[in-house]
Amino acid sequence: MKLFDVYPINNINITKGVGSLVYDNTGQEYLDLYGGHAVISIGHTNPHYVQRLEDQLHQIGFYSNSIEIPLQKELAEKLGHVSGKEDYQLFLCNSGAEANENALKLASFYNGKKKVIAFTGSFHGRTSLAVAVTDNPKIVAPVNETDNVIFVPWCDEKVLEREFAHNEISSVIIEGIQGVGGIQVAPASFLQKIRSLCDANNAVFIADSVQCGYGRTGKFFSHDFAGVNADIYTMAKGMGNGFPVGGIIISPKIAPAYGMLGTTFGGNHLACAAGLAVLEVMEQDNLMQNAATVGAYLIDELKKFKQVKEVRGRGLMIGIDLPFEFAHAKKYLLFKHHIFTGEAKPNVIRLLPALNLTKAHADRFLEAFTTVLNQPVGVTL
Repeated sequence: MKLFDVYPINNINITKGVGSLVYDNTGQEYLDLYGGHAVISIGHTNPHYVQRLEDQLHQIGFYSNSIEIPLQKELAEKLGHVSGKEDYQLFLCNSGAEANENALKLASFYNGKKKVIAFTGSFHGRTSLAVAVTDNPKIVAPVNETDNVIFVPWCDEKVLEREFAHNEISSVIIEGIQGVGGIQVAPASFLQKIRSLCDANNAVFIADSVQCGYGRTGKFFSHDFAGVNADIYTMAKGMGNGFPVGGIIISPKIAPAYGMLGTTFGGNHLACAAGLAVLEVMEQDNLMQNAATVGAYLIDELKKFKQVKEVRGRGLMIGIDLPFEFAHAKKYLLFKHHIFTGEAKPNVIRLLPALNLTKAHADRFLEAFTTVLNQPVGVTL
């Protein structure tokens, strides 16, 4: 049997990671400024994280949600404290797509309505409803197509108001900062407009925080910069530092009922141990403040490059918009300077490092980036 070939991959075999550094099977060191799609939040093989998981493995790794799992309640309490959403309710699942799927379903249960507003440039996942609200027809199979999703131009208040006037809207789903869409930051005024329209129309405000949440921007949720609360926040990536963990936190106005949502693996003992370890390290090491400080430093320095069209983002969620002539930049950073970064089409470099990234590692990237931008195009790697 061979693998189902759906990933364009780099010919690199990473076998070890420590903090913001990873190593391949030849011993070559790389600086990881992408964290496997924003997943590594507290650094590779963080000692406290490793110990938490190891200790739990010696007790019990899994049992279903048919029994009491005190770790779930412990995680909910810690998450409420660190996020500031202490009166919300937690439902645990396994991935970001699953979190968004459950959020959209829960909203429709709550108000009995079907129509969902999503935005151009959005990415919410690859499962049925999540991919339907994702603005990429190439990954939407015919079975996923639905008339219940309305796409509104990014941050267009007039069109948003018109769609509310013409439709019975169940929910609005929006990333506080679009990731795949190119690190596009939603203005506070637009998020406030969504909140007011949802309040006026008994619609549910879903804050997709799968990539832009969990302290990455310097606040726990990037939507918090708008000074309003969403009804449901979806989470995953940084939640488990590599262990598959997802979840939604739900406003107290939405009441649960047996059977409304469900999962086999979500909230298992190991997942909760991983989730608790992440929050404990975030709190103990003040990682949200570090993300804000080191991120601001990086953004300020990147704005000094005359070759850069625009620098977007907050904290350690940064997009570097480059002209077409620098389309080679990501490849050169990886293969000439051994630095992992991400990308967004057409030519945006995405930085999504661990929240404990040091200034020294930021400077290492800036030095390499300077070299890349001054490198003549066409030089052999």
